[in-house]
Amino acid sequence: MYKITIIAGARPNFMKIAPIIHAIQKSKKEGVSIDYRLVHTGQHYDKNMSGSFFEQLEIPEPHMNLECSGGTQAEQTANIMINFEKELMANPADLVLVVGDVTSTMACALVAQKLHTKVAHVEGGIRSDDWSMPEEINRLVTDSITNYFFTTSETANNNLKKSGVSEDKIFFVGNTMIDTLLKQRPNFKQPQVWNDLKLSEGNYIVMTLHRPANVDEESQLKDMIDEIITHTEDLPLVFPVHPRTAKILERLKISHPRLHTIEPLSYLEFNYLVERAKAVITDSGGITEEASVMRVPCLTLRDNTERPETITLGTNELVGTNPKYLKPYLERLFAGNWKQGQDIPLWDGNTATRIIKSINTSL
Repeated sequence: MYKITIIAGARPNFMKIAPIIHAIQKSKKEGVSIDYRLVHTGQHYDKNMSGSFFEQLEIPEPHMNLECSGGTQAEQTANIMINFEKELMANPADLVLVVGDVTSTMACALVAQKLHTKVAHVEGGIRSDDWSMPEEINRLVTDSITNYFFTTSETANNNLKKSGVSEDKIFFVGNTMIDTLLKQRPNFKQPQVWNDLKLSEGNYIVMTLHRPANVDEESQLKDMIDEIITHTEDLPLVFPVHPRTAKILERLKISHPRLHTIEPLSYLEFNYLVERAKAVITDSGGITEEASVMRVPCLTLRDNTERPETITLGTNELVGTNPKYLKPYLERLFAGNWKQGQDIPLWDGNTATRIIKSINTSL
């Protein structure tokens, strides 16, 4: 029996691993000798991650929750390593599969290698080249000790080759986050806010901001929101807000009749809003991927991106972090001149099947 331990540390990780679990279950039914153990490090505590969250994704709850939330980056990394080492020693695996770029990804890859267990990295090779982002450090460290790389783009493949990874370790498979998006798209759920604000298709904008560079600098946050309000005509701005950001907004007394701050939404509710929005203004990498696939205009408030294919092929534009850069992009949006976007290679809903096929035949 080939045993895979799958690591997830934050809510988006579960969107990425759900299709992999489905592909393993299908493989087992077809007689392949393969099984998995799902370990949640507990890195991010999320009250929305109840039993219904796992039901929506059609996956069982994790076999183990290491409950390693809180602390500084170093404390959290250490806690995850200590607890995952015990977990992996008690439940040995042939392969530890990590996804994305959270602290858990790096910490569990380190533990696995020190226990002589091979590591596969789903979303290997993506780079922002911005070392001020903790995620970039996590990517670099993880990829330096990974045995097998499952990649989302040719750009990622080239990044790995440039760093000396041999081609036989790189598997260009696509994007598991899009597997989940396409599978769940028929199940998107209208949130209460749709009726509360009398929203209609194409007549509102969704906002998300969470990166410290955007929300911790109070004057930066205020200037950015002022600029968004000034150049979005009369459209409602729907802003699901992290509690930490909500406190900053309150302190800054930021309010406007068109700015609607709401509680974070579930995956199905949030994507219901994104799919029908005129545009999304965000600093999240994952949302740029989903918006591009759904052909929704996306304005990214960052100076760099690890997902360039969302710009070259998708509907995303890299606006930058200077609030003054926003105006021409919003003018283009309202003039109806936004790019249409096109299909991104292998972002077709079959990525997880390709991953498990590669594991079954090549690893």
